[in-house]
Amino acid sequence: MTDQKGPSEVSRRDFAVLGAVAGLAASVASATEAVTETDVNIKTPDGMCDAAFIHPATGSHAGVIIWTDIFGLRPSFRDLGKRVAAQGYSVLVPNPFYRTAKSPVVVDASNFNFADPASRAKTAEWTGPINQPGAIERDSTTYVAWLDAQPQVNKSKKIGTQGYCMGGPLVFKTAASNPGRVGAGATFHGGGLVTDKPNSPHLLIPKMHSRMYIAIAASDDAKQPDAKNTLKSSFAAAKVPAEVLVYEGTFHGWTVRDMPKQADGTPTYNPPEAERAFNALLALYKDSIA
Repeated sequence: MTDQKGPSEVSRRDFAVLGAVAGLAASVASATEAVTETDVNIKTPDGMCDAAFIHPATGSHAGVIIWTDIFGLRPSFRDLGKRVAAQGYSVLVPNPFYRTAKSPVVVDASNFNFADPASRAKTAEWTGPINQPGAIERDSTTYVAWLDAQPQVNKSKKIGTQGYCMGGPLVFKTAASNPGRVGAGATFHGGGLVTDKPNSPHLLIPKMHSRMYIAIAASDDAKQPDAKNTLKSSFAAAKVPAEVLVYEGTFHGWTVRDMPKQADGTPTYNPPEAERAFNALLALYKDSIA
């Protein structure tokens, strides 16, 4: 398990190396494939989930499950799914709130007002069912099986999963519930990965057989500075290969393009650091499931 240096810790030699790596990543990212997007409905033990299935136009590829943030399946996450698929993966983006409502529950999250009590009440309504014991475990197992049944998915390759904000714990649950199939997991500004409760997501780490990448927002690290150390020690104790790092100068939600701005009007979305995170994701998948 290794740490990645923050911008303030990068030496001139490191900077040159990182520049070369960034150039290689940009070259890889430019080699995209044409993709096909289909709206699908997947029968789960709890109902019918609407989802987007996005894959290269031809061939069979490693599967990927994308867990959204609290605003659910919407255009910004469909675009993210297309971008991952264009790199040679068959991507499923489920509506995590299918028990409550069809997607999209929000079309453009940039205008969402967390300070409004009525808006906050909506998020509680959406997320209530997925927080019930076993809900995501059942969902993730269903989605893995569904992907494995698709001709566009190569079952000889492991499955990857990535999650954003509330999707972070869902990645942990997916990897722990499907250790034989999930080979890589990534969380970006994942919320509540470490808690003091007996169902804390980090306690699932010993059940994982995947390589993990945990990208933490600087604003989240400031609120919970010990979480990264707990994650690092938990991964090390379980011998689960992982990188746990803080993206300096970022706010919670920095990788999602339609994330609401900060209270003072500062943009939350950080394009350069979002690109850095995306390239790290591609490197993880290339090493683990491609």
